[in-house]
Amino acid sequence: MSEHHHDHDHGHDHDGKPIQEDELPALEAQILETSVRELLIEKGVVSADDIRRAIEAMETRGESLGAKIVVRAWTDPAFKEKLLTSSDDALMEFGIDMRPMELCVVENTEDVHNMVVCTLCSCYPRPILGIPPAWYKRRDYRSRAVREPRAVLQEFGTELPDNRQVRVHDSNADLRYLVLPKRPEGTEGWTNDQLEALVTRDSMIGVSDVRSLDELVG
Repeated sequence: MSEHHHDHDHGHDHDGKPIQEDELPALEAQILETSVRELLIEKGVVSADDIRRAIEAMETRGESLGAKIVVRAWTDPAFKEKLLTSSDDALMEFGIDMRPMELCVVENTEDVHNMVVCTLCSCYPRPILGIPPAWYKRRDYRSRAVREPRAVLQEFGTELPDNRQVRVHDSNADLRYLVLPKRPEGTEGWTNDQLEALVTRDSMIGVSDVRSLDELVG
C-alpha cells in the first residue's frame, strides 16, 4: 500500500507563510453544509438530535485512541506486523471498523520520515484521531506539504537530517493514512500509560516526532 505517496526532498526556501490555525471554511462550503443538513432533517433522513449526537461523539474522540494503537505496535511485534500489513484486522482488536475506507499505516524509520496530507480537502482517519486540526484543512498546508515538506516540517519544529528521506502520503476519500512514529530509545520497561503520553496527534500525522523524554519529565 505504500505506493500511495509522493517522495520529496526539496530545499528549505519557500514563498509561503508559516502554517496557521485560523483559516475558516469557505462561505460556500458553510452554505452548502447548512442546506444539505436542513434538507436531510426536513425529509426525515436524520433528526437534529442524530446530528448533534454524531458531532458530540466525534468531538469526544482524540489522539488517545491512536496513541493506544501506536503503543500496542511498539510493544507487540505480532500486532505491529498486522497493523502494517492488514490494518482492518488490527483495528478490529480495538473495536474499530473503518470500512469501506482503507487505512494504510506507514512506519517512520532511521531512513524514512512520513507525513500525511489531503491535497483535495481534509480526508483524515477520524475514527482513530477524531477531528482534524484546523491547519490540516488549510490550503497552504495542503499545497506546501507536497511541494516543500521539509520547510513545513521545520515550521512545526521538526528538523531532519538531509540523508533522511521524506515521504508525503496523500489521503483521499477511499484511503486514509496513519504514521507509526519511532519509539524513543530509553523507554524500555515503561508502562503503556507512560508510552502513550509520548504519542501526539501531530506525530501520527507526521509533522512532528513524539514527545521527548525531557518534555515528558518537564
